[in-house]
Amino acid sequence: MRRQPVVTNKLLRSAGVLTALALALTACGGAKVGDAEKPAASGKACGTVNLTVSPWVGYEANAAVVAYVATKELGCKVVKKNLKEEIAWQGFSTGEVDANLENWGHEDLKKKYITDQKVAVEAGSTGVKGVIGWYVAPWMVAKYPDLKDWRNLNKYASLFKTSESGGKGQLLDGDPSYVTYDEALVKNLKLDYKVVQSGSETSLIQAFRQSEAQKKPLLAYFYEPQWLFDELKLVKIDLPPYKAGCDAVPEKIACDYPPYDLDKIVSKKFADSGSPAYELVKNFNWTNADQNVVAKYIAEDKLTPDAAAEKWVKDNRAKVDGWLGK
Repeated sequence: MRRQPVVTNKLLRSAGVLTALALALTACGGAKVGDAEKPAASGKACGTVNLTVSPWVGYEANAAVVAYVATKELGCKVVKKNLKEEIAWQGFSTGEVDANLENWGHEDLKKKYITDQKVAVEAGSTGVKGVIGWYVAPWMVAKYPDLKDWRNLNKYASLFKTSESGGKGQLLDGDPSYVTYDEALVKNLKLDYKVVQSGSETSLIQAFRQSEAQKKPLLAYFYEPQWLFDELKLVKIDLPPYKAGCDAVPEKIACDYPPYDLDKIVSKKFADSGSPAYELVKNFNWTNADQNVVAKYIAEDKLTPDAAAEKWVKDNRAKVDGWLGK
C-alpha cells in the first residue's frame, strides 16, 4: 500500500503479467479495465467521473466523500472501479480512470505515465500524511520494552514463530499489492524472520486485535492513517532511519519507509475537460483524522459509503464548501 514506492520482489516477478491481468480485473458493478463507461446522457455538465478505489478502507473513505459530493452537489455520475494500485494507473492511458485519490509515492509510475507518456498529471496533496512500518500490539512493548528497537528483534524471533514461518519469526504482511520492501529489509538487516502474507487489511486488523486480547505475539506490517489506532495504540518498531536515497535500489534496502505526503493523480484528459469534478478533486483536502472518522463509519459501524459520506459532510459543511469554491 500506502510510498516512494519500491516494488516488492513479488511484484517485480508479477510485473510481466500486470497488463494481461488488467483486462480481466472486474470492478464495481461489473466495470473493468478494458470496458470503459460511456458518458451519461443526463445533460449534466459534470458527466461521468471514473474513480479508482484501492483495497484499503482509508482510500474507500476518500472515494466515498468525493463521490457523494460530486453526485449530490455537482450532478455527476460517479463510477467506482476496484483496482489494485499498479493496474489502476494503466487506466490513465486507456481513458478508463479519471482520478486516483490517494497515491503512495509510486515515483516509477509517475515517470511512466506523467513524464514519459504524458497521460496523467498531479492534482495536489490530499492533506493526509502516510506512515508505513512494522508494528506490535501495546502489551508486547509493555512486557518487552527493548522490542521497539529493531536490533533486538532476533532476540525475540522465537516468540513470533508460526506454522507458516518455517522455524523463523513471522513478519505478517497485508495485501500483496501494497507497497512493501519487507523481504529486502529482513534479508539486509540479517533478521531471523520470514515474511508471510495475510492477504488483506481486514486480516491484519483481526490479527492485531487477537494479539492484544489473547496476549499473542505478533509482528506485522501496518500503516497510518488507520482508524484502528483510535481503538488500539499499536507501537511502531524503530527501524534504521530513512535517509533520502536509501531505498533507491530495492534489493539493497536496509532503512525504514519514508514519510508520505499522499497526493492525487488524474488523467490529463480529465484535467483538461473543464469538468467541475476535476476542480473538486483538485481542491479535495482533509486530515488523517477526517479520513479515519469516515473509514471507521464504513469498516466498524457498517454504514454504506454513501451514508458514511453523508454523515461526515453534514458535520463538515464549511470544509466541503471550500472544495466547491463557495
